Amino acid sequence: MISPSTDSVYSVYSEVHMLEKFESLPAEKQNAILNGAMSCFAANGYKKASASDIAGAAGISKAMVFHYFGTKKALYLYLVDFCCQMMVGEIRERLDPAVTDFFDRIKQATTIKLSVLGKHPAMLGFLEGTYFETDEEVRGAVQAYYAQEEWEQVRTRMTLENLDVSKFKDTADPALVLKLLVRFAYGYLNMTNGKLDLELDSMLREFEACMALMKTHLYKPEYL
Repeated sequence: MISPSTDSVYSVYSEVHMLEKFESLPAEKQNAILNGAMSCFAANGYKKASASDIAGAAGISKAMVFHYFGTKKALYLYLVDFCCQMMVGEIRERLDPAVTDFFDRIKQATTIKLSVLGKHPAMLGFLEGTYFETDEEVRGAVQAYYAQEEWEQVRTRMTLENLDVSKFKDTADPALVLKLLVRFAYGYLNMTNGKLDLELDSMLREFEACMALMKTHLYKPEYL
């Protein structure tokens, strides 16, 4: 099953029903529908993405969109949860706990995330749209979803747990550094302006350059 788990801290509100008929589809078919829907929302935004557009991009009929998800809003929030579950699941499975250097751990997590984006090219554009979505029908739900305290706790735990933070200068706060890097990533999303054909390797190199600069100023000299 590739859909998000109902007992996860990321499970979405009552609008999103994990419909058995959708989940019973072969994984390849599920992926095709979800990727098509993400692509449509990324290209058009929530308000302008019609059910017909979504159906065409997903390779199904308009009736099946409603059959599987009930409403466009439910589908949109389902996709938000799907993306988060996919990212977190991959990191949990592939992150190497033996890597204890802060910036090496961040690099590893970022590389994993970009590999997910490589498998789901429309995900980046879709996620960008969710961060900056203004339509009142979904804006509140999406903001509340991303603002959940558990989201920050899980992300911080996965990234900072068992790290050797002794390399930082005494005046540096690793948790704050992580937040700054996350803000940088959000800003990068904003700069992409909805493009779906981004060079992921180029993005990773730029992110690594940013981390190298921070490391130079935040680590004790003996660890540089």
